[in-house]
Order: sequence, then C-alpha cells, then structure tokens
Amino acid sequence: MRLTREKTVRLSHRIIELLVSIEDVDFVEDRDTIRQEVVNILQELLKQEEQVDAEARAKISSQKREILEGSEEWDILYRRYYTEALKRMGVADLAEPRRR
Repeated sequence: MRLTREKTVRLSHRIIELLVSIEDVDFVEDRDTIRQEVVNILQELLKQEEQVDAEARAKISSQKREILEGSEEWDILYRRYYTEALKRMGVADLAEPRRR
C-alpha cells in the first residue's frame, strides 16, 4: 500500500499518542526517537509489501498465455502468489491482499 511520507509520519504520531494513553506503557527513550523508529518500521514494512506485490504480478505476467488484470483468474492467481510470497517471508495469517 502506498503511503506518502506525510501520512506515515501522521500515523506514527497517532501510534505514539495511543501508547502514551496506555498506563502500562513506559517509555525508555524519548517519544520522538520512538516515533521515528515507528516511521522506519512502517516504511520497511511498506517496502516489503511492494516487493511481494511486484513478485505476484511478475509471476502472473510470466504465464504462457496472457491473463488480464481484473479477471477472476488474475485475482485468484494474485491472491495465491501473494500469499505464497508472504509465507516465504515468514508472515502468516494476514488478511487477503488488496487490489491495486
């Protein structure tokens, strides 16, 4: 999923606000350092998701015959290849992939 840097930063602020509101959470670093690490983690996860998406699309396009994006067959193959790539990465039990 494509998120702009601004949206990622906004999301990191909301995550920090949520953590601050939880009584059982103690910060061992200053909040901005933690927020920046949240941004880094989100960006890395988004980059990995883009790679999985590209891998699934490449596998579909490498089929012997053309499979049109948006067709039922394309959707089925995309979900299968996307899920296989996530499993190889060690990610399991995720929601169904989104369509671009």
